[in-house]
Amino acid sequence: MSRIRGRNTGPEVAVRSLLHRRGYRFRLNPHDLPGRPDIVLPKYSTAIFVNGCFWHRHRGCRYAYVPKSRTRFWNRKFQENVERDRQATRQLRAQGWRVLTVWECELADTEALEARLDAELRGLSSCAKPRSRNSGLRRIRQSEVADT
Repeated sequence: MSRIRGRNTGPEVAVRSLLHRRGYRFRLNPHDLPGRPDIVLPKYSTAIFVNGCFWHRHRGCRYAYVPKSRTRFWNRKFQENVERDRQATRQLRAQGWRVLTVWECELADTEALEARLDAELRGLSSCAKPRSRNSGLRRIRQSEVADT
């Protein structure tokens, strides 16, 4: 288990890439929030956890199996993980954060995941969508174009 990474996992990087392409800007693993969410979108008051189906027990998922050896150890470990997730979610919501969980198996259908994240984040800010890339550019007047 020493080789299990806690940050910059494949699924986490994939979700960050997806969000960045869609124009969302975020922070990573803030130390001041309960549970240290993987991704935080401060503009939308949203914390996103990118969970592995095996470690965090995604219900109904084929990847959330229990190993055949040392079942007592694994069941206790999984229960502790699930309880820690619930506690972090509860604390974040009490602080006014919206909490989303992206499961590892959801990355198989990126279009559906993209649509889900857009739908979740669309109505949370005064802006319906995140800023476009050109929002900081000033408009060029016709007279300025004619002068060149």
